[in-house]
Amino acid sequence: MKRDLFYSLLAISSLIACGQPKQQQSEEVAKSDNPVFEGWYADPEGIIYDDTYWIYPTTSDIYEKQTFFDCFSSKDLVTWTKHSSVLDTTAVKWAKIAMWAPSVISKDGKYYFFFGANDVHEGEIGGIGVAVSDRPEGPYKDLLGKPLINEIVNGAQPIDQFVFHDNGHYYMYYGGWGHCNVVMLNDDFTGLVPFEDGEIYKEITPENYVEGPFVLKKNGKYYFMWSEGGWGGPDYSVAYAIADSPFGPFKRIGKILQQDPKVATSAGHHSVMHVPGTEDYYIVYHRRPLGDTGRDHRVTCIDKMTFDKDGFINPVKMTFEGVEAQTIK
Repeated sequence: MKRDLFYSLLAISSLIACGQPKQQQSEEVAKSDNPVFEGWYADPEGIIYDDTYWIYPTTSDIYEKQTFFDCFSSKDLVTWTKHSSVLDTTAVKWAKIAMWAPSVISKDGKYYFFFGANDVHEGEIGGIGVAVSDRPEGPYKDLLGKPLINEIVNGAQPIDQFVFHDNGHYYMYYGGWGHCNVVMLNDDFTGLVPFEDGEIYKEITPENYVEGPFVLKKNGKYYFMWSEGGWGGPDYSVAYAIADSPFGPFKRIGKILQQDPKVATSAGHHSVMHVPGTEDYYIVYHRRPLGDTGRDHRVTCIDKMTFDKDGFINPVKMTFEGVEAQTIK
């Protein structure tokens, strides 16, 4: 009797399994989840080197412990490998505290790592430094033995730098305290060179700018993006402008990333990864988990960023699922 019941149940379960729509089974795609990796990390710089995604974030902690950088790599946006302490204060002798907000780029077979250090104020040593390595995962060594930019110019604290390559030139956008400058780097990234008009520092601050500049170029237009609000508060967010020149003028269009009471708060200080040969753009940013008010409790996340038919950026929908797996061909 028990054996007959067993076989009856087995037959029923088999029929149920066979009745599942095959299309539904095949549509299950691996996703990154948000946050994409464990740990308190902020200010993430996402970049693609060859067939690999890389993220270089700030180690989110009190300034005295914020003295090293980890980075993460992935072939598919889903599985991430941690590379520990790729740059720290043992390699940068002038940096003591508050190392943050990396910007990375490759040139002539070398990998360059720009960073801010020491939360510098007028008369102090610190500001924007640059390190170099033969590999994207480091280890990186200090290129100059001193800051690349130490002084306060146009009211901009020398932090939150972003390096942008365009038409053979390497520009660096940077600035905290509500001001943003753009400068032009020399060929080996050891110094600055003047623009055609003789200026070295051009202020390009748009309305409501606070910090965290980022630039991308699409269809001949320059998208200038930045963070607004206070980084420690829930209203931290990302806004943008569009111009025909890398120098602007940049007129604020509106916010594209901000807190969602169902997902997270304090969403900002982002970067963007564009998969070559596609229309796939990914916004990499930090946010604060719901109900968590810890100043340094920030996590790194990835979501899709899309454009409308007129080239404007659609508001980003923050998710817990993240993005689908995608390899680079």
